[in-house]
Amino acid sequence: MTYSAATKRYDAMPYRRCGASGLKLPAISLGLWHNFGDIDALATQRALLRAAFDRGVTHFDLANNYGPPPGSAEVNFGRIFAEDLKAYRDELIISSKAGWQMWDGPYGSMTGTRKHLIASCDQSLKRMGLDYVDIFYSHRPDPHTPLEETMGALATLVQQGKALYVGISNYGPDLTQKAADILKSLGVPLLISQPNYSLLDRWIEPALLETNARNGVGTIVFSPLAQGFLSDKYLSGLPEDSRAARLDWVRAGLTDAKLALIRQLNELAKARGQSLARLALAWTLKDERVTSTLIGARTVEQLTDSLGALDNLAFSDDELVRLDQLTRDALPGIFTAPPKSTGQDLIDNPHFRA
Repeated sequence: MTYSAATKRYDAMPYRRCGASGLKLPAISLGLWHNFGDIDALATQRALLRAAFDRGVTHFDLANNYGPPPGSAEVNFGRIFAEDLKAYRDELIISSKAGWQMWDGPYGSMTGTRKHLIASCDQSLKRMGLDYVDIFYSHRPDPHTPLEETMGALATLVQQGKALYVGISNYGPDLTQKAADILKSLGVPLLISQPNYSLLDRWIEPALLETNARNGVGTIVFSPLAQGFLSDKYLSGLPEDSRAARLDWVRAGLTDAKLALIRQLNELAKARGQSLARLALAWTLKDERVTSTLIGARTVEQLTDSLGALDNLAFSDDELVRLDQLTRDALPGIFTAPPKSTGQDLIDNPHFRA
């Protein structure tokens, strides 16, 4: 059946200006990190993209390595875009990224080289069937490549017309400041920064948010539900079909202290008349410096539930104080920046030593 977008798709979604730019993004954007690979049903992917756009979600966020297998999310998105969304291209913000492992050999691994970024962007455009992406990101810091080279490659992509804007993901405040300065000198402003952020991981407070705001850079956060921990999924144990059950690195993060905190947060959510997931999403948007929060969804029902967070974005001072105290007390390392934000993880890994 031919798709026609809902005529009232812009009626309920709030849009926020991205930093000091003129570009607005929906308060909730859809990430295709999970659920859009070849292991997922294309019909479900199509239903998710249609339902999201019908609700005013104009921003779809991808990366070269999303799948599995790597690249398949872009291929699948490109097919659905061509069949359903191409007529609405000028109403969409489509982003991609490069910097994690993607193909064999020295140019396709975790790197921020000019070779990798420009080749990756060309590959992504081909997979998605696009002439350009709206935003192209350096997906992670690479301490073995000069930042001038990485930012210079991003600037080149804008100059070549392959990207309208550029961003950085997983960069800490010091590297963000340097990146913004380099791009400014090249005449290409840094539009946006994409870090992980949730009630269980608050490392971007306050330094990164302040750095972004000072430089007119928007902030779009990912993993606002902390890999699904901030949902009712884990309140009674470990479901067999959960991400934590399937992935060791996710399960390792589900400590007893975190479980106890999640249950406390759920009680606060119930007092607000919200699900835990909706509270967690709304909380990431409490700060006006956050442009958008990226959600994932496995089903249209999950998508609809997450978008319901927009029905109650307001927090009382008492609620904010309580949420702040609960998370500080339960998780002493909640403000600790991850090693990847400086590239320290690659410095410590002998496989990636220069």
